[in-house]
Amino acid sequence: MARILIVDDAKFMRITLTNILRKANHEIVGEAENGREAVMLYRELKPDLVTMDITMPEMSGLEAVKEIKKDFKDAKIIMCSAMGQQKMVVDAIEAGAKDFIVKPFDDSQVIDSVSRVLR
Repeated sequence: MARILIVDDAKFMRITLTNILRKANHEIVGEAENGREAVMLYRELKPDLVTMDITMPEMSGLEAVKEIKKDFKDAKIIMCSAMGQQKMVVDAIEAGAKDFIVKPFDDSQVIDSVSRVLR
């Protein structure tokens, strides 16, 4: 069981991920709707894992990953992207994200990714 921070500007996506992850016995310790909130909450909560949307207002997921990794080298972050954002996903992995999952979410894909990253 991991303590997870969910970051997505769409409430529906946060709810979907929360439901998937809770079914797998993970604890959702916080939610953020933009990268700026994600960085603040990461510093405060120090979660075991973050799911991070790429495209968000105020600060993108990519910028947030870079900001978090600057202070927390061991941060485990999984990027969430819609189809067709492969270039952004590559940039995110290069910035320090550990994996990525594609929207719309497939329960088993999400759980597999989280398990891999937490190993």
